[in-house]
Amino acid sequence: MANTILRMKEIEKGFNGNTVLDKVNFNVKAGEVHALMGGNGAGKSTLMKILTGVYQLDHGTIEIEDSKVNLENTRDAQQAGVSMIFQEFSLIPKLTVAQNIFLHREPRTSLGMIDDKKMVKDSQRILDDMGLSISPKDLVENLSVGYWQMTEIAKALSINTKILIMDEPTSTLTKTETEVLFSLIHKLKQSGITIIYISHRMDEIFQVCDRITVLRNGTNVITTPCSEITMEELIDHIIGGNMVKSFEWVERPKIEDRKPLLEVKNLQSGSHVKNVSFSLHGGEILGLAGLMGSGRSETVRAIFGVDPVSGGEVNVRGERVSFSSPKEAIQKGVGLVPEDRRSQGLVLGHSVRENMILSSLDKLSKNNVLQNQQANKKVEELVKKLNVKTDSTQKKISLLSGGNQQKVVLAKWLLNETEILLLDEPTSGVDIGAKIEIIEIIRELADAGKAILVVSSEMTELLAMSDRVLIMKDGEVTNSIERKDIKGEEDVERAIQGEG
Repeated sequence: MANTILRMKEIEKGFNGNTVLDKVNFNVKAGEVHALMGGNGAGKSTLMKILTGVYQLDHGTIEIEDSKVNLENTRDAQQAGVSMIFQEFSLIPKLTVAQNIFLHREPRTSLGMIDDKKMVKDSQRILDDMGLSISPKDLVENLSVGYWQMTEIAKALSINTKILIMDEPTSTLTKTETEVLFSLIHKLKQSGITIIYISHRMDEIFQVCDRITVLRNGTNVITTPCSEITMEELIDHIIGGNMVKSFEWVERPKIEDRKPLLEVKNLQSGSHVKNVSFSLHGGEILGLAGLMGSGRSETVRAIFGVDPVSGGEVNVRGERVSFSSPKEAIQKGVGLVPEDRRSQGLVLGHSVRENMILSSLDKLSKNNVLQNQQANKKVEELVKKLNVKTDSTQKKISLLSGGNQQKVVLAKWLLNETEILLLDEPTSGVDIGAKIEIIEIIRELADAGKAILVVSSEMTELLAMSDRVLIMKDGEVTNSIERKDIKGEEDVERAIQGEG
């Protein structure tokens, strides 16, 4: 059995009198991939910030390789061999791979000048050890997102990392890039690197991890080998109850003899949308499945007026429309929840309230003056209805969890009484509890008569919601399958590959 490289014993941490971690124990074996899981507020981030020296513990001890350590800052953590790759990249696009790897730690010549030759040589050695084909002289801005992730890992390895923490490492990666990352994780594991893996994607945990620790409400729930727990049991431990049924599909009444709210005919846009046709009725949830690059996101962007349409037509309530901007789409009752909520769906420097009313200023104003009382009432109603966890509607949106941010993006369109909702990866990057809540919200919106198009790479969630699933490949819809005819995820995967 592998030696234990990390022992965090009886860790306690509180903020403003509120206990966030209550006697948490977290032990990790050398050379394993250990998943750290839990819902919003479980304490995962706080525990990892203590391990990386961002926060200081109130009580407890930390041992690395059987030696007690005091991690007063990030430098202490790095010297102890702990590094973390955050969900948001810390790279500078205009610099080379080598310059990013050794940023602020550049090797120097005897004259004190930056030794570019040594920096490139040392970077090349690290990249070779990782089995990567990129050059240390490549500009980061010219690389794919997958190689940004690899550069972040190379940066961590350049400081003799023993314990590498990965926070949602696949959230922006394609399927191919994810496979490359998993291969690298296996290689790092074989070389003796210990990895703490944080992800909301359940299938990844069982694919890449050896053991799992679950936290809930700042306390330990379970630590177990992946081979000794099922996904359903894991979800129950995270949520604290039997919530697996929320992912079960329930057949809804089929829409008959009603004109569609949205019709798309032979739509063309850019190089990724070549010939897309479908109809969407009120009260219907239509899933859009396909590989990365199939044109899924580009289709909803074109419909919403973000990307220009070069051919075909879009009809809303039987009327042909040509949106040259999102503003025109909003005026016709169309709303988009974008794939990247932080950069495209929210204004991070503004409050929950300001983000929620952003698309409804005309409706909430009289003689160009915002009716604050009316706005506040509607915002409070939606915060309660969608169970947005915030201590104030004036709280800056950037301080909310990913799941609560996503609820605010949805609330923005509900406040505007939007009839046609285009949802691009609505459950991406949120914890399992928030996923369940968002799925329930989407179902309720459809029950209320909204027309909903859902793009998702999360097949479990897509099949839990959809009444019908469209398959996209190379910019075209290649198949339309009634949900009742889909027995499992394998059926959709085969259809995506053109096998069924």
